Amino acid sequence: MFGWLRGLRTPPSIPDSAWQATLARYPFLADRSVDDVARLRTLAAEFLRDKEFHGAHGFVITDEVALAVAAQAVLPVLHLPGGLRWYDDFVGIVMHPGEAVARRKTVDESGVVHEYDEVLAGEAMDRGPVMLSWQDVLAGSITQDSGYNVVIHEFAHKIDMRSGDADGCPPLPAGFGGTSTARDARIAWFSVLQPAYDDFRERTIVAERFGGEEPWLDAYGATSPAEFFAVACEAYFVNRDKLTSEFAGLTGLFDEFFQRSTAG
Repeated sequence: MFGWLRGLRTPPSIPDSAWQATLARYPFLADRSVDDVARLRTLAAEFLRDKEFHGAHGFVITDEVALAVAAQAVLPVLHLPGGLRWYDDFVGIVMHPGEAVARRKTVDESGVVHEYDEVLAGEAMDRGPVMLSWQDVLAGSITQDSGYNVVIHEFAHKIDMRSGDADGCPPLPAGFGGTSTARDARIAWFSVLQPAYDDFRERTIVAERFGGEEPWLDAYGATSPAEFFAVACEAYFVNRDKLTSEFAGLTGLFDEFFQRSTAG
């Protein structure tokens, strides 16, 4: 499982046959410039060097599994200054063969405790590991049209969490959106993201309660701005054209954040 990469300061290139098979399975990775694909390959090798994969419930981690996750996980940081440093708060990636069931506990405003089971395709824990369902990772090879990608979703959460609790706004660079302060940068960010989220949530509610047309994006994005950010990131990286047709403002916002120089 690419174990030979760990412990090496400068990882060697990923074997060409394995890399080409990954690009063929996930065509949105290959649909980029030659330079971008080459950088993607380098970052994926560094990711495999630095992260540790663990299989749950007897799931066996193979080269195919590890490389599929790595190649998709590094896509959001392809042009972010710092590259993989955006993911340096964790090491472990736990792979389940399929969806996992997590026991949840919440306390409502009246102080009543509610316990329930939540079915998960993935989960990103603050300063902790990332959990992924291999079944859903594989689905990313055929769900490009619907904008679904569990790996990008969970690693978008990791990027969001770099500024604290996931709230739909990642750490923004100085001068973002022509602003001069961090506070103004967040205001500029949410001036685009919040209306898009509100519109999406309204359309999702109309579809669910009144039989209206279902929005294209995954309805899970209507649960919070943080989930909307992650769901929109999925679409941005795997089906940019469709996202633009639905939320042109988001594409521009994400371009300014994600398509920065990799220097520094």
